[in-house]
Amino acid sequence: MPRVLLIEDDAAVRDGVSLALRRRGHEVAAAGSGEEGLDILPGFRPDIVLLDLMLPGKDGFEVCRLIRAERQLPIIMLTARGEDLDVVLGLEAGADDYIVKPARGEVLEARMRAVLRRTALPADGSAATETGPAPVESYGELAIDRAGLVVAKSGHDLALAPSEMKLLLFLSATPGQVFSRQQLLEHVWEHSYHGDARLVDACVMRLRTKIEDTPRSPRYVQTVRGFGYRFGPL
Repeated sequence: MPRVLLIEDDAAVRDGVSLALRRRGHEVAAAGSGEEGLDILPGFRPDIVLLDLMLPGKDGFEVCRLIRAERQLPIIMLTARGEDLDVVLGLEAGADDYIVKPARGEVLEARMRAVLRRTALPADGSAATETGPAPVESYGELAIDRAGLVVAKSGHDLALAPSEMKLLLFLSATPGQVFSRQQLLEHVWEHSYHGDARLVDACVMRLRTKIEDTPRSPRYVQTVRGFGYRFGPL
């Protein structure tokens, strides 16, 4: 089962979430502040981080940015308010998803598993064949190794967060095809309900800063106004 680092200011929420996850077999390390969570992280080596936005000292936004600067761990933001600005800032800081508190244990479990699946499999379900690994795909200066889950630009590997990786893999599997935000939510984030398009837009923005020469004039992940996004045409 995944190892979970929970960074949550509210002691009651922290205890409740920890108990719910441990009952489902997870190993959980809990911290009441961003500083404590950052201290625990290297030794605990979690598979995923549940991160409260409203923390004393270093808030959740800063903690998320600090984790992202060193590691590409899956991060789910926990917010009591679900306010637009908080959600957008959290996603821009590098969160893969967010959950509005209070959240039931089964909801946390489902969203955690969805995020973790993005680190394990290519978005289109492809994998290396029995005869050998799939070839690396080249698109200009961008190289995509689906089997190895490695993306490089001009020969240098890129540090992509789980959602960024799966979004790129999914879009690049069918260059030129346009996908709506709702379709991307269903395929990349596995949100079967009418989900939050801000997840998609924030992830596209972060991905463009890493793969594009000029993020405001993207070559790879392009906006089709009124419809959604596509990869290319190149």
